[in-house]
Amino acid sequence: MKKQGIINRDIAAALASFGHTDLLVIADCGLPIPANIPCVDLSYRIGEPAFMTILEAVLDDFQAEAAFIANEIKHENPAIEAAILQHKEAAYISHEELKDLSKKAKLIIRTGEATPYANIVLRSGVIF
Repeated sequence: MKKQGIINRDIAAALASFGHTDLLVIADCGLPIPANIPCVDLSYRIGEPAFMTILEAVLDDFQAEAAFIANEIKHENPAIEAAILQHKEAAYISHEELKDLSKKAKLIIRTGEATPYANIVLRSGVIF
């Protein structure tokens, strides 16, 4: 049994398969999930698990060289924006661009977060 890091077997296996530049999306409960993209749905009720809980766990266990968040978060959800930026520098793109990027993701992790624009695209880096 794993001693540390993400213990969810689906997420742990997926992250172990990521290579440089692969995309991972952590999504609120409202982001459209493309039919052909694998999704680990962690939501179990509105707000749970929280977006930031999952983002923090993933960033502890995943080498992200870049992050992208929706420009709309600045006005619609500044609390989540500030929390994200405490953990990871992020580039701003439109929400439509974020949804387009999610169509290229290797995995989407869906949370129960129910606040606007609480989504992030992480681009996998390398550890060397």
